[in-house]
Formats: sequence, C-alpha cells, structure tokens
Amino acid sequence: MIFGKKEPIGLDIGSNSLKVAQISSTKAGHELSLFNMLPLSQGVIVDGLISDPSALVSSIKELIRTAGIKSKDVNIGISGHSSVIVKKISLPLATYEELSATIMSEAEQYIPFDISEVNLDFDILGSKKDEEDMMDVLLVAVKKNVMDAYTAAVIEAGLNPVVLDIDSFALSNIFELNYPEEIQKNVALVNVGASKTNINILQAGLPVFTRDSAVGSNYHTEELCRSFNIDWENAERLKKGQPIEKVSPEEAGMVLSAASDEIFAEIYRSFEYFRSSISEEEISEVFLTGGAALIRGFQDAMIERLSAKVVIPDPFRNIYISSKLDDGYIRDAGPAAAVALGLAIRRAGD
Repeated sequence: MIFGKKEPIGLDIGSNSLKVAQISSTKAGHELSLFNMLPLSQGVIVDGLISDPSALVSSIKELIRTAGIKSKDVNIGISGHSSVIVKKISLPLATYEELSATIMSEAEQYIPFDISEVNLDFDILGSKKDEEDMMDVLLVAVKKNVMDAYTAAVIEAGLNPVVLDIDSFALSNIFELNYPEEIQKNVALVNVGASKTNINILQAGLPVFTRDSAVGSNYHTEELCRSFNIDWENAERLKKGQPIEKVSPEEAGMVLSAASDEIFAEIYRSFEYFRSSISEEEISEVFLTGGAALIRGFQDAMIERLSAKVVIPDPFRNIYISSKLDDGYIRDAGPAAAVALGLAIRRAGD
C-alpha cells in the first residue's frame, strides 16, 4: 500500500453504485468536505466480486471527474461471504510479536480457504474473563485475488490505495464517532446494501460477531420484476416509491414486504447464532444502514419481525457538512453513505 496525505477519500464500491466521501479534521471538528454518488451498471459487481473490471475503472474515473476529486489517496472496503472471513477466536496469551510469528498456523483451522490464498490480519481484543491464560483475538482473512482485483481497479483509475478495510469495520468506525454514548451496550450494526447484508455485533465497542449475507435489496428488485413482469429500471423506481403504469402502490408494497421477510430471516438467523454460540446477552439496539433503510416501511417491518429496537442512525450526527455541498442531497442519501463515511475517517495506522 502507498501512504500519502492525512485525509484520503473513502470509496465504497457497491454493486449498484459508487459512493465517495472525504472528511477533514478542523478546529470545529469533523467536516464533510466532499461527497458524491454514481450509479453502477448492473453486473459490474456480482456477489462482491468484480465481473467487469474495465467498466468499474471507467466508472471510478467518471466519479473522480464529476465529484472534482483532487486527492489521489483512497481507502476502500470489501465484504462478501465468499471472500472475507471475520472470526473471534481464543488463543493462549501471547504478545503481538509472538502471535505475528504463529498466526498463519493458528488461523488455518478457522479459515475455510487454502491459507496460502488469503491475506491475514488480526487484533488482540484482550484477556478472556473466565480463562486467565487465554485471550480473545479478532481474525480477518481476505482472499488475495479479491483484494488484488479491487486494488488494481483503483490504481488503474489513477488512485493510490492507502487502506483496504472491511465494510463492517467501516460501519463501526462511523458508529463510534457519532454515538459514543452507545459504545458500552450490545448493539448490532446492520447494513442492507444492494447485493449483501453486513452484520457486525459490538460488545463494549468491540466486534464479537461479524457476518456477511448474500441477500440484499436487489432481492426486492428481482421480486418486483418477477411479480409484475417489468424491467430492472422500473422495478428500482417502484422500490423507491415512484409510480409506474399498471402497478398500484399497494401491490408494490405487498411484494416489497414479502421480499423483506427473506432479508429479515437471514438477519434473525445470525442473531440466533450469536445468542446460542457467543453470548446469552440480548442485543439492546439494531442500527440500520444501507439503501434498504430508504425503502418505505422497511424499518417498521424490521422492528416487528425481529422484535427489536431498530434505529436508522444519523451518519452526520458529529460531522458537519461543508456549506459548499448540497446539504439536502447528502442527508437524503444518509443511510446509504455510512460505509463511505466510515472509510473516509480511517487513517493509516489506526
């Protein structure tokens, strides 16, 4: 990776759109100095993998031009159940240096990929409360070919990759900045994007369960296409609450509700696994982000299906938006901007 300016841009490469943000540190606090979004053609990113590299590079270049991006340094995030593994594991007490020397062999039993095909990272979370000679370690594995593909795309577009982060961790970055008073609670950060759902459960500010599901809001679009025999573009308009001919809002709402149930079922299964395998403590709040949070009725239905308190957080709560930017446009995009903002506040060495 190439290290450069202190304030890189955060680039969220989703399957439906690119989102870019830059956050400056000022005497008054954190200032959002740049934000923009650009739709991606369907099929450029599929299941978190780059299917059309040249189209992605062209779109990143267009975003650089239209957003007026001057910085070359960029933080990017990746996720995906087939390419990223995040696990909390228990190991005998060791120093960071000692564990660095043995992490490859220690990790092999926890990674469902060939260990030679992944890049590994880890963080020591602390000693286990009930076992004095053991410690909790957060293990992260990313497939090398996936990491290399994303890195190559941003370099070809003229940018310098500084940090490659995990989308779920970017969410926790922006959550901790905006809601420090919630840190000591058990909270679930749930980001429902177009083609995936990121789940990150925090205890006392530390990630204890992280999972990516392959079900996202594209499922809403697919069901609308199938139910009303319409194309993708019209289904997306229906999903956003815009009218189209021969489909009533009530009919569209019924299809969206049924599709949402599939997404909620995935989230519920993750919560149940957390309760049965990791902690018996209840999740006090669910913080919902991602494009699905903008769908009318999605939050209320999620509250009902999960029997949980579900909040759509304000990603700009402790970030003020530069007067040079379109405040209304940015706030309307709020839930969908969370990952890009979390990437933008990340600094090399954090």
